[in-house]
Amino acid sequence: MTPTDPAARAAELRATLNEANHRYHVLDRPTISDREYDLAFRELNELEAAHPELVTDDSPTQRVGAPTEGGFPSVRHEVPMLSLGNAFGADELREFDTRVRRGLGRGLDDPPVTYVCELKIDGLAISLRYEGRRFVRVATRGDGTTGEDVTANLRTVRAIPLSLHEDPPGDRLEVRGEVYMPRGAFASLNEQLEKEGRPLYANARNTTAGTVRQKDPKVTASRRLSVWTYQLVGAHGLSTHSESLALLESLGFPVNPHVRRVEGIEAVIDFTTEWADARKDLDYETDGIVIKVDALEEQQQLGFVSRAPRWATAYKFPAEQVTTKLEAIEVYVGRTGAMTPVAHVTPVSVGGTTVRNATLHNIDEIRRKDLRVGDTVVLQRAGDVIPEVVSAVLDARDGSETIWEMPAACPVCGTQALREEPEVVTRCPNPYCPAQRIGGLLHFSGRGGLDIDGLGFKIMMQLVERELVKEPADIFRLDAEALEGLDRLARKSADNLAQAINNARHRPLSHILNGLGIRHVGEQTAIDLAAWLATELSTTEGETDADWTRRVADRLRDASVEELTGVYGIGLVVAEGIVRFFGDAHTRDTLHRLIEAGVSAEAPAPGARNRAEGPLSGKTLVVTGTLPGLSRSEAEDAIRAAGGHAASSVSAKTDYLVAGDKAGSKLSRAEQLGVLVLDEDAFRKLIEEKT
Repeated sequence: MTPTDPAARAAELRATLNEANHRYHVLDRPTISDREYDLAFRELNELEAAHPELVTDDSPTQRVGAPTEGGFPSVRHEVPMLSLGNAFGADELREFDTRVRRGLGRGLDDPPVTYVCELKIDGLAISLRYEGRRFVRVATRGDGTTGEDVTANLRTVRAIPLSLHEDPPGDRLEVRGEVYMPRGAFASLNEQLEKEGRPLYANARNTTAGTVRQKDPKVTASRRLSVWTYQLVGAHGLSTHSESLALLESLGFPVNPHVRRVEGIEAVIDFTTEWADARKDLDYETDGIVIKVDALEEQQQLGFVSRAPRWATAYKFPAEQVTTKLEAIEVYVGRTGAMTPVAHVTPVSVGGTTVRNATLHNIDEIRRKDLRVGDTVVLQRAGDVIPEVVSAVLDARDGSETIWEMPAACPVCGTQALREEPEVVTRCPNPYCPAQRIGGLLHFSGRGGLDIDGLGFKIMMQLVERELVKEPADIFRLDAEALEGLDRLARKSADNLAQAINNARHRPLSHILNGLGIRHVGEQTAIDLAAWLATELSTTEGETDADWTRRVADRLRDASVEELTGVYGIGLVVAEGIVRFFGDAHTRDTLHRLIEAGVSAEAPAPGARNRAEGPLSGKTLVVTGTLPGLSRSEAEDAIRAAGGHAASSVSAKTDYLVAGDKAGSKLSRAEQLGVLVLDEDAFRKLIEEKT
């Protein structure tokens, strides 16, 4: 080949540009100027246009692909992407170390455990797949088991190597990491939006998640995302986690430089102290420190509890508090009619997020904290927790502040509000309240329900306002022509949404039941109810799914409280809620009308409970209040993963109540019935001791 041979020149340019990308975006040590890079990129682009056969997957010109058609395909992770337990403060880190040492059979006089400390990046977890040296796919974490294929979009992120620097160990490589938006890129994006007179984004993390799921990869490319990788899946002949990080670096992956291998938990605590303030000088958001046992053999020995490894934990930095002005309190009405007071505050940055609204929970909390409109208040946000008003600054009062009262009527429909003892929530009892209708329809079409991709709040609001949708069945009577008439919905988008609606006509029975929005019936109760119906009404030869679903609807409409309380996992309060739903003239035929609109259910296997076997098998637990280290859904997932039943209400059948702050009426009910109450630490220990 001669120096002017197109194939040789294209290969030379690809190598130059890929090396420049690595040095600029990964090593932060550029070796060529932007102009030199642009000229080389243009030459390669022209060469490939003239000789299409020279285009390769790892060419820098291929980082931006074609727009995504429809939704993102699902990807099942061969190795689940686990969540981590949390530690708050030095004492909890020492407790983690004690559990690790006990699990490894080490006494106080034995050598300390070797840990690796890494900054916890506040972004979106991803899994990268390589075959040989070639990048082939990237997926989001999703629910830990199944994520979304976002390859076309993340191919645009220049920190991700399209071709590895050397041969990897094995034919296939999977690498876990975090995609994030640098602070500088986030600030530039908001500056541009402000110039255009468009709404600003609140925080970098949510903006990253939205950017990753853009339909057009060119939009993703313009947002300047980056990546840190932190885990090599599989041992690959290595003995420590720190060795795997070194291997990732040598292969060309970006590995955060602020990683430290330390001996013993006190050195870990020193690391967390060091970064409590230093993290504010970084060009990316961090919300804690991840601590991992370094030896892979010891990781294997320690194993897992629920969906989290015993050999790792996430230390969360203390909640950041700021002061701002409580400008107004407005009541929001949810799908169940719950009227929730929300504080509107003078915008303030806290925990990396610009906060304009904060939860006030209920009128009792407002009274307990003595909050008044016009107060200077302390605002707090920790991790993913919704911002909340902690207290009023009493010394700042000047007499202009006013006491707020819960309105006597629903602010949306004007119906007289009700508060039933012992509940702390005030509700709008009108089932036709527009706010309840919007909330109920979004619950029905969302995840956990029929999961209709693309049917969000703005579109649903238009559908309800134009009276195209009044109840769930109306969704399935929409077509592309009707959808195209909505604001900002072009024909292609209308076709995609119509297809998504059509795809949702056949869903598991538990999803349909959960989507109906029956009071007190959540995800787990819907699973239990579906399992009972599958056993009660086994399918017959030649029976269609629609026919079987119709028999299910008939059975539910006729079910009594006594029958339902005999179903595993269903107590009196839940049973009464189900009977009330299928006895009410407004809702009794909801399921029948869905069947008429073409919806049918996938039946679970008769007798199946869709529940894992584990240390909590046969136990019923209820989670209430705010737990410091777990969201309610995460706690309930942990219960189910351990074989237990996560119920929504306390009854005589409840074995444990897991109670956090502001536990309310469920705690009182548990104490009346003599149910054992656990805080988060006791809950974690219960699972650990039983495994």
